[in-house]
Amino acid sequence: MRLDHVGFAAGPEGLQATARTLAAQLGVRTIDGGPHPRFGTRNVVLPLSDGCYIEVVEVLDHPVAEKALFGRAVRERSDAGGGWFTWAVTVDDLDAYVDRLGEAAEEGVRRRPDGVELRWRQIGAPGLREDPQLPLLIEWSGPATQHPSAIALAGGTRLTGLTIAGQREHVRGWLGLEPEYVVDRLQFTWLPDGASTGLRAVTFETSRGPVEI
Repeated sequence: MRLDHVGFAAGPEGLQATARTLAAQLGVRTIDGGPHPRFGTRNVVLPLSDGCYIEVVEVLDHPVAEKALFGRAVRERSDAGGGWFTWAVTVDDLDAYVDRLGEAAEEGVRRRPDGVELRWRQIGAPGLREDPQLPLLIEWSGPATQHPSAIALAGGTRLTGLTIAGQREHVRGWLGLEPEYVVDRLQFTWLPDGASTGLRAVTFETSRGPVEI
C-alpha cells in the first residue's frame, strides 16, 4: 500500500491553465493524460518522485459526467472554484478490500495522446461526495512503466505531507491498517472535520524548498 496520487479539480481558468500554475509552483512538467470515458472527465498529469503524481481533472460536457460519481465530484469542486478533492492509495489486492468493505469495484480506462491505454480498478467513488476524507483505493493493470509517475525526474519534486479534515482512526479503519502500521516518508496532519471532511492541503519538497498548496 502506498500513496498513488492526489486529485485537483480545475478552476474557472480551465484544465491546462490550472495544471500550468501548479507545475510552475512545484518545478515539474505537465503531461496531457486524456479523457476518462467512463467518468466524463479528462486530466493532465504532473509526475512526482517516489511513484506518485498529481492528477488535475476537469469535467466534460457529456451526459456520462452527470451519472458517474467521479464526474459529479469533479464538477462540484470545480464549481466551487477548484482545488483538492481526493487522494488515492494503490493496493496489490483490491478484491480483498471489495470483500471487506462491501463496495463494488469500478473499471477505469483512459487512452493517452500517444495511444497507450491505461487500465485500473478502483473503489471509493461514493466517498468522494459522502465522506471525502477517505481515499480512493486503486489497483493498476499493466507494467510499472505505464504508471503516470514513471516519467518523473529522479530526485525531483516529492510529495511529503497531506492535511486532511477528518478522523484519523476512521481513515485507518477504512484502509484496514493495523495499530502498529506506520506510514513511511509521508506526514499526515489531521484537522477537526467541522461541517465537512476532505483533503485540505498538500506539502511538497522541491528544488526551491518546501511548498504547500
